[in-house]
Amino acid sequence: MKRLAVFCGSSFGASEAYREGAIQLGKELAKRNITLVYGGSSNGLMGAVADTVLNEGGHAIGVIPRVLEEREISHKGLTELITVETMHERKAKMADLSDGFVVLPGGTGTLEEFFEVFTWGQIGLHQKPCGLLNINHYYDPLSSLFNHMIEQKFLQEKFRSMAIIEENPDALLDKFLNYIPPTIKTYE
Repeated sequence: MKRLAVFCGSSFGASEAYREGAIQLGKELAKRNITLVYGGSSNGLMGAVADTVLNEGGHAIGVIPRVLEEREISHKGLTELITVETMHERKAKMADLSDGFVVLPGGTGTLEEFFEVFTWGQIGLHQKPCGLLNINHYYDPLSSLFNHMIEQKFLQEKFRSMAIIEENPDALLDKFLNYIPPTIKTYE
């Protein structure tokens, strides 16, 4: 595992625990020599994880749509900043560059990014791990929703296991290293 995409909020949220969790993840990525691939912002949790990776001697690649770069929120100290035209291109580029996906707390954009790569895994477009760093129990409601989807027969149990949920970045990344994707039926 050489590069991980991280999806997260461009704000810090209501609890200092979110910022601290982003910093812990950044330290763990740098320690393991895993390059950060993220949305390219200098703001919020996005900036915190990137700053930490860089301060710890790691590498950070940002992928940002031109419209956001023009608003002067792009991080100016990254190892590499890739500018794309659309949000769709951003997600595709991040997925192409990455060996897995980590989701920190964030809003609707963060969830949209997660669900897209999760769905891509379900249909066999990739076999990369998808993990939620459950800082301050932020993703407990989503975990409950996954269980409800299974009970109501809208999500197969084997796909539920694709969403790795951990409170500690070290434990999450360890599970990534041992990840075995579910078998996907292919049609020819």
